[in-house]
Amino acid sequence: MTRRGDTLLFDAPPTVAAWAAAGGKKESEGPLAAAFDFVTQDAAFGEQGCENWEQAESLLQRRAAELCLRKADLPRTGVDITFAGDLQAQCTASNYTMRELGIPFAGVYGACSTMAETLALAAVFAAGGMAERALALTSSHFCAAERQFRTPLEYGAKRTPTAQWTATAAGAALVGFSGKPPFIRAATVGKIEDMGITDLNNMGAAMAGAAYDTLTRHMKHRGTHPQDYDVIITGDLGQVGSDLLYDLFQRDGVSLREHHKDCGLMIYDRAAQDVHAGGSGCGCSASMMCGHFFKRIQAGELKRVLYCATGALMSPTVVQQGGSIPGIAHCVEISSEAGG
Repeated sequence: MTRRGDTLLFDAPPTVAAWAAAGGKKESEGPLAAAFDFVTQDAAFGEQGCENWEQAESLLQRRAAELCLRKADLPRTGVDITFAGDLQAQCTASNYTMRELGIPFAGVYGACSTMAETLALAAVFAAGGMAERALALTSSHFCAAERQFRTPLEYGAKRTPTAQWTATAAGAALVGFSGKPPFIRAATVGKIEDMGITDLNNMGAAMAGAAYDTLTRHMKHRGTHPQDYDVIITGDLGQVGSDLLYDLFQRDGVSLREHHKDCGLMIYDRAAQDVHAGGSGCGCSASMMCGHFFKRIQAGELKRVLYCATGALMSPTVVQQGGSIPGIAHCVEISSEAGG
């Protein structure tokens, strides 16, 4: 493992050995419903004994983790460490998931950037010989997130056109050295970028600057350009944030639009499902990577991919006092080949 600028290069690249995605009812009605390994029509998991949204999210996250390990034919004891996080205060869902799984656990909070951050950390631990197998795990739940960051659903608040729909979804990826694709070739850790946004319903605008900064630094250190990748994936800028990202790159004379896919614009049908500017939440890009993209990379349909997950690091307490929302984005380069 070497470092070039802010980017970590994996000379012997770790692999994503197994993955799984779980989703809720709205996700099961979206255009990529078939990509999920598990979907539920009951987001409350009432029949499973869950008494609140936080417990429901924890169960959804655990389903993704258990399915991932089952696909790898690996017992829980075969995982050396799990990097996991979610949107809830003190990463509540992850804490209770790991209480049940009993695997060494390092909690991570990166808001919606968490999947890329946990993937990067898992790859570093594997490449550095500190873990033979590391699990990257995250989730989000629409009802839990709305209650924490905006208003309880019972309040019936109107959603603005810039608002995004927090996915009820989870993704898990097992990182190690299987010798088979997908290979994690490089990673760039994000820096805080604050666009001065104070609106809790405008996450795309708050995160676009961070995506631009991290992608620009990654490609600079790698000596690459957007056209060198089959696709550059962001999660989750939605329509507003994606348009801003295109504008930021256009200032540099770079056209990103034709090389770009945003998970927030993939997981739902915006016209039919009334999600306004698109999807969001830790589970949005996590489920799209673990349900859709990893299998395409494994099959060789996509040979070189940049995955840049974005997070709005908002504190309701600070925003309610007029503070702005810092943005962060972490980038992981994934390919179907170990070298090149």
